[in-house]
Amino acid sequence: MAKSLLKTYALWSFGGPFGLHHIYLGRDSHALLWMLTFGGFGMGWMWEFWRIPGFVAQANRKSAHQSKLQNGVPEMSVTWLFGQMVVGIYFGIVAVIGLSSLGSFYFIALPLAVGLGVYLVASLGDQTSDLWKTMVAAFLTSPIFYGRIIAMLPITIVASATAQQCRRYKRPRTGTEENMSLRLYRLGLAYLAFSTPLAYSAFYNTTVTINYIAESIGAILDWLSVFPTLSALLEGVLLLPYHCWMLITGGRGFGTGYFREWENIYQFVHSFQQEKKEMAYKVLGLDQTANPEDIQHSYRELVKLWHPDHNRHRVQEAEQRFIEIQEAYETLSHMRKSKPS
Repeated sequence: MAKSLLKTYALWSFGGPFGLHHIYLGRDSHALLWMLTFGGFGMGWMWEFWRIPGFVAQANRKSAHQSKLQNGVPEMSVTWLFGQMVVGIYFGIVAVIGLSSLGSFYFIALPLAVGLGVYLVASLGDQTSDLWKTMVAAFLTSPIFYGRIIAMLPITIVASATAQQCRRYKRPRTGTEENMSLRLYRLGLAYLAFSTPLAYSAFYNTTVTINYIAESIGAILDWLSVFPTLSALLEGVLLLPYHCWMLITGGRGFGTGYFREWENIYQFVHSFQQEKKEMAYKVLGLDQTANPEDIQHSYRELVKLWHPDHNRHRVQEAEQRFIEIQEAYETLSHMRKSKPS
């Protein structure tokens, strides 16, 4: 039965963050991802407005056309790889929140969660990957970083790279369309398996949960501090829901009571940004009243002073200082560009 573009847009409008339009189009993997991430953290759902016609056309393709695709290998996509890493880390954080009390957490629960998150993204649309190889890569990487919260990052990188190497097109569907009740039953079970440990921890161990989230975010941002642009992008994404909420409520935050505690996470990310900014000014020998010209001048002078070619008698120290100066300049440049005028 051909899918309607108008009906798809209607479902996208009223239930897009929950993946209703993907369920209608038979894209169950995409629907589950949207259910677990609330529409790709809101941004993916909005971006799909322009992609829906392509989704509908893909759903209406004949099996013969799909079989032609099956013979080739999908092109590697940086966007797809980035999505796998984001969701893998997200699943890892959820596992830390809800399952970290398990004795075998770092050997079983963490690599399982990260591997499933990566594979879920790899299985969107008409593409898929090798579940077995992706999970093996995650489980083999996990013991190397045993006991560290940051372990989810290397596990995600290795699992994502493996999933990309094993990417292929899905086999064409044959026979009649699968029963809707069975599909919804499977999606419901998957959603419960994901949300139950998280909900229990969030409602009965609120303070511990917030600490876990803050530690996980802090470890990831600290690791990414050597990539200022990427780190700033992640910080912006994390703070976006909070800024939107503040805009809607007129700056009142989450109010009082239970939800007030969750504001600590956003305050933590904001304080992380502030600490980086203060450190950047300190590295460049400036105070926070410095204008862009002062920053540019100090940066050029320090680069000349600490360039490794000019400090061959102390190369190691010069290289370290040179990197710090570059990071500080990039941090301040990005913050000034993103600062609202």
